[in-house]
Amino acid sequence: MNVSVVLFTSDLRLHDHPPLRAALEGTREVVPLFVRDRAVDGAGFAVPNRLAFLSDCLRDLDAGLRERGGRLVVRSGDLVAEVCRVAAEAGADEVHLSADVSAHAHRREERLRHALETEGVRLHVHDAVTTAVAPGVVTPYGSDHFAVFTPYFRRWSEQRPRDVLDAPGTVRVPDGIGSEELPSYKGVSEGLAPGGETEGRERLAAWLRGGLALYADRHDDLAGDATSRLSPHLHFGTLSPVELVRRARAVGGPGAEAFVRQLAWRDFHRQLLASRPDASRADYRPRQDRWRTERTARAEIDAWREGRTGYPVVDAAMRQLRHEGWMHNRGRLLTASFLTKTLYVDWRIGARHFLDFLVDGDVANNQLNWQWVAGTGTDSRPNRVLNPVTQAKRYDPDGTYVRRWVPELAGIAGPAVHEPWKLPGLDRAAIDYPDPLVELSEGLARFRRARSQD
Repeated sequence: MNVSVVLFTSDLRLHDHPPLRAALEGTREVVPLFVRDRAVDGAGFAVPNRLAFLSDCLRDLDAGLRERGGRLVVRSGDLVAEVCRVAAEAGADEVHLSADVSAHAHRREERLRHALETEGVRLHVHDAVTTAVAPGVVTPYGSDHFAVFTPYFRRWSEQRPRDVLDAPGTVRVPDGIGSEELPSYKGVSEGLAPGGETEGRERLAAWLRGGLALYADRHDDLAGDATSRLSPHLHFGTLSPVELVRRARAVGGPGAEAFVRQLAWRDFHRQLLASRPDASRADYRPRQDRWRTERTARAEIDAWREGRTGYPVVDAAMRQLRHEGWMHNRGRLLTASFLTKTLYVDWRIGARHFLDFLVDGDVANNQLNWQWVAGTGTDSRPNRVLNPVTQAKRYDPDGTYVRRWVPELAGIAGPAVHEPWKLPGLDRAAIDYPDPLVELSEGLARFRRARSQD
């Protein structure tokens, strides 16, 4: 065999890339290909923040390939048609691709396999490229997936991840394969972080040197911002989850164990979505909810989106989302609980808003985390409600996080910032900040009635 095509999707890196390694070992030349799939645009998933991060990733990937004598070929249109076209232009015998879990990815893979086989080209799909443990590797007796995280994690932890692969030294690309210019996009969030494998590996190195050791104790500290912030790089595949697991375990300690557990949650959601692709839009465990909708709760939904609910920690997190295209994980839990449990609004409305801004916006993690909070997913306590005031005092005790993102409240010292409605009359009147949308007790009672707990 002389030529292979390597189709890059959500694995935009050169380090630890099994499809690229297999192609380089099996053929003389390879075509590193990225297709800007118009179906992704049509589904509304190609939003500005992720497109901006994607353009960084593609530029960095192309630069890395050029350092090795190659280049990235970029096409746009129907992915199946473009891959077949490139394979024909290159005279390729095979195409290599990383496995994915969404319904769209499964349909795309089957279409691609059929189209390539018609042309006498083999498709090789590689597991454990975008996950540490591939979906289906660990399953419970009598089911195709785990529905509860703890037993999944126990079995997941028993697996030995594959070896980490070095980046190739040389990549030879055949002449005459045309490419579009690398795309360039601008995000809507002013504080959007840069993308690309180079940036991701620098962040990872810094995280392993410092933040990892403190992660177990500080990962819920809103103001301390002590999470890894590697989720966008995992989403776009500029970092390998296999490498992250192995390197974290090599460091060891409680921080590493807590971090690896979060990587296992990511794999957990992927194995669930691989088996239940409809969970991206339908309740995994229906609760007969009669959710409020855009039509019935528009003003409250808009206030939530804009960070004007009257609950400072909720508003701080929502404003962080708009400014950075990212949100602290504890903030994600609080804002989602407030929308679905306190306001009793359909989780899909919140999930869509997150996907409109999150640079790490990921169908498996985003939708299934929203379902977990809404009580329609895998949470063993589906009716739990997070109190935003109690949570704020626990995870932002002196109010630093709130004052950072809600400047109207910057003059309120200490934990009093979490309950501005309790300020004396003149002090309260001087602050341009709304009263709470709803009393927490009222929201809790409404939710309990809806779930037939009362």
